[in-house]
Amino acid sequence: MITSQLLAYVAISVLCVCKASSLDTFIAAVYEHAVVLPNATLTPVSQEEALLLMNRNLDLLEGAITSAAKQGAHIIVTPEDGIYGWNFSRDSLYPYLEDIPDPQVNWIPCNNPNRFGHTPVQDRLSCLAKDNSIYVVANIGDKKPCNASDPQCPPDGRYQYNTDVVFDSEGKLVARYHKQNLFLGEDQFNAPKEPEVVTFNTTFGSFGIFTCFDILFHDPAVTLVTDFHVDTILFPTAWMNVLPHLSAIEFHSAWAMGMGVNFLASNIHYPSNRMTGSGIYAPDSPRAFHYDMKTEEGKLLLSQLDSHPHRPAVVNWTSYASSVEALSMGNQEFKNTVFFDEFTFFELTEVTGNYTVCQKDLCCHLSYKMSEKRADEVYALGAFDGLHTVEGSYYLQVCTLLKCKTTDLHTCGDSVETASTRFDMFSLSGTFGTQHVFPEVLLSEIQLAPGEFQVSSDGRLFSLTPPSGPVLTVTLYGRLYEKDRASNASSHLTAQALGVMLIVLTPVVFSLRW
Repeated sequence: MITSQLLAYVAISVLCVCKASSLDTFIAAVYEHAVVLPNATLTPVSQEEALLLMNRNLDLLEGAITSAAKQGAHIIVTPEDGIYGWNFSRDSLYPYLEDIPDPQVNWIPCNNPNRFGHTPVQDRLSCLAKDNSIYVVANIGDKKPCNASDPQCPPDGRYQYNTDVVFDSEGKLVARYHKQNLFLGEDQFNAPKEPEVVTFNTTFGSFGIFTCFDILFHDPAVTLVTDFHVDTILFPTAWMNVLPHLSAIEFHSAWAMGMGVNFLASNIHYPSNRMTGSGIYAPDSPRAFHYDMKTEEGKLLLSQLDSHPHRPAVVNWTSYASSVEALSMGNQEFKNTVFFDEFTFFELTEVTGNYTVCQKDLCCHLSYKMSEKRADEVYALGAFDGLHTVEGSYYLQVCTLLKCKTTDLHTCGDSVETASTRFDMFSLSGTFGTQHVFPEVLLSEIQLAPGEFQVSSDGRLFSLTPPSGPVLTVTLYGRLYEKDRASNASSHLTAQALGVMLIVLTPVVFSLRW
């Protein structure tokens, strides 16, 4: 009797402790870091010189980490390439790399710095986490030796990985992720043989992590959410903005909403390469975001998030648009390219209207009302259903309302950052062949519209109130992951060659680091 009462008491006590230690909300921080770059990236330097450069960046990161912790943050995310920069060769990158062990080794570098050889960067990150009692997420480089018995071993006898690490509030290494989807030009790194799905649990929710260009592919990004049901994604990135559909804050906030997770995106701040745009995004709306092309300063963002965000209702992305009768637009449709994809467009010539434009299996329907139809601005409704083949190969279905750069219809789809036309309402839908659709609303001056729009269960992206600023684009960006493999080797090689040529000719257009 006494034993059973004691066991019951212990069970209740353990339950209470677990509940007490579990947080319903947490404070997240992301740091947009103005990275200090090495003078030369293609000339190998000594380990000592490499560490001097990395410590200059770590000094700046330390300021952000300390400030975030003082403001109550539980976790802080810092950018991809934030400790040593980019544009390295394999050999010139090597002095910056460390051996990063599997987190299962149960290691606190701050307490035992020599356990895995020379690891000064991991040691410092661990101590920053421990001394400030905060989870620290950083991006560094991992090196792993290999030999001839491994048929995939590179000629130099080592693998080099673009790597995210996470240290918990005691300084323990709790996560290591090797980037799977390397961007064009990341020849200094190897991709892991199989995609790594990296998660870890905390008292404030479950977390998954991936890097930059990974966001456009199924593995590991979608797998983390659909199969492992993480609450929050950590996203170090070095993202160069590509308008109209792939600016950082625009697409990252849309991904959070489309997947129904918290999303912590930390970008490099390097305006001369159009690198800016960080944010803390909840599934319902952005909580904090930063876009700054005018200054050279870094920026720390903090916001409170739900530890276990409410999952939105399942959306039938084709339901409403399939019920709309598609009227023939006759010869009024026109073709133009958006980031090298040929869209089918229809010009919005009236102050209000209901229009449908189709391409292949995708029909896009728009209802809208402008505050006024300006003579100096043109908007168009566009549809694209096809394989994107520049800077990667991935299949898209996209419905978009966008502002053309000028009144010349040939500029519809060009990069544009400002607008004057205000909309009283909009409703956009499409006959998508995928459940993975990401809703974007971007306003003039590259601003988001938190709380001003919603997605209905029948697949409509519609305004709740008149948008607070002039509209640049309203977009449903769909990904058909299962069709990615439809590209053949020749189209892939052609796309790579075209990408290299265009990066050389028009570097401003391209996201040089994703």
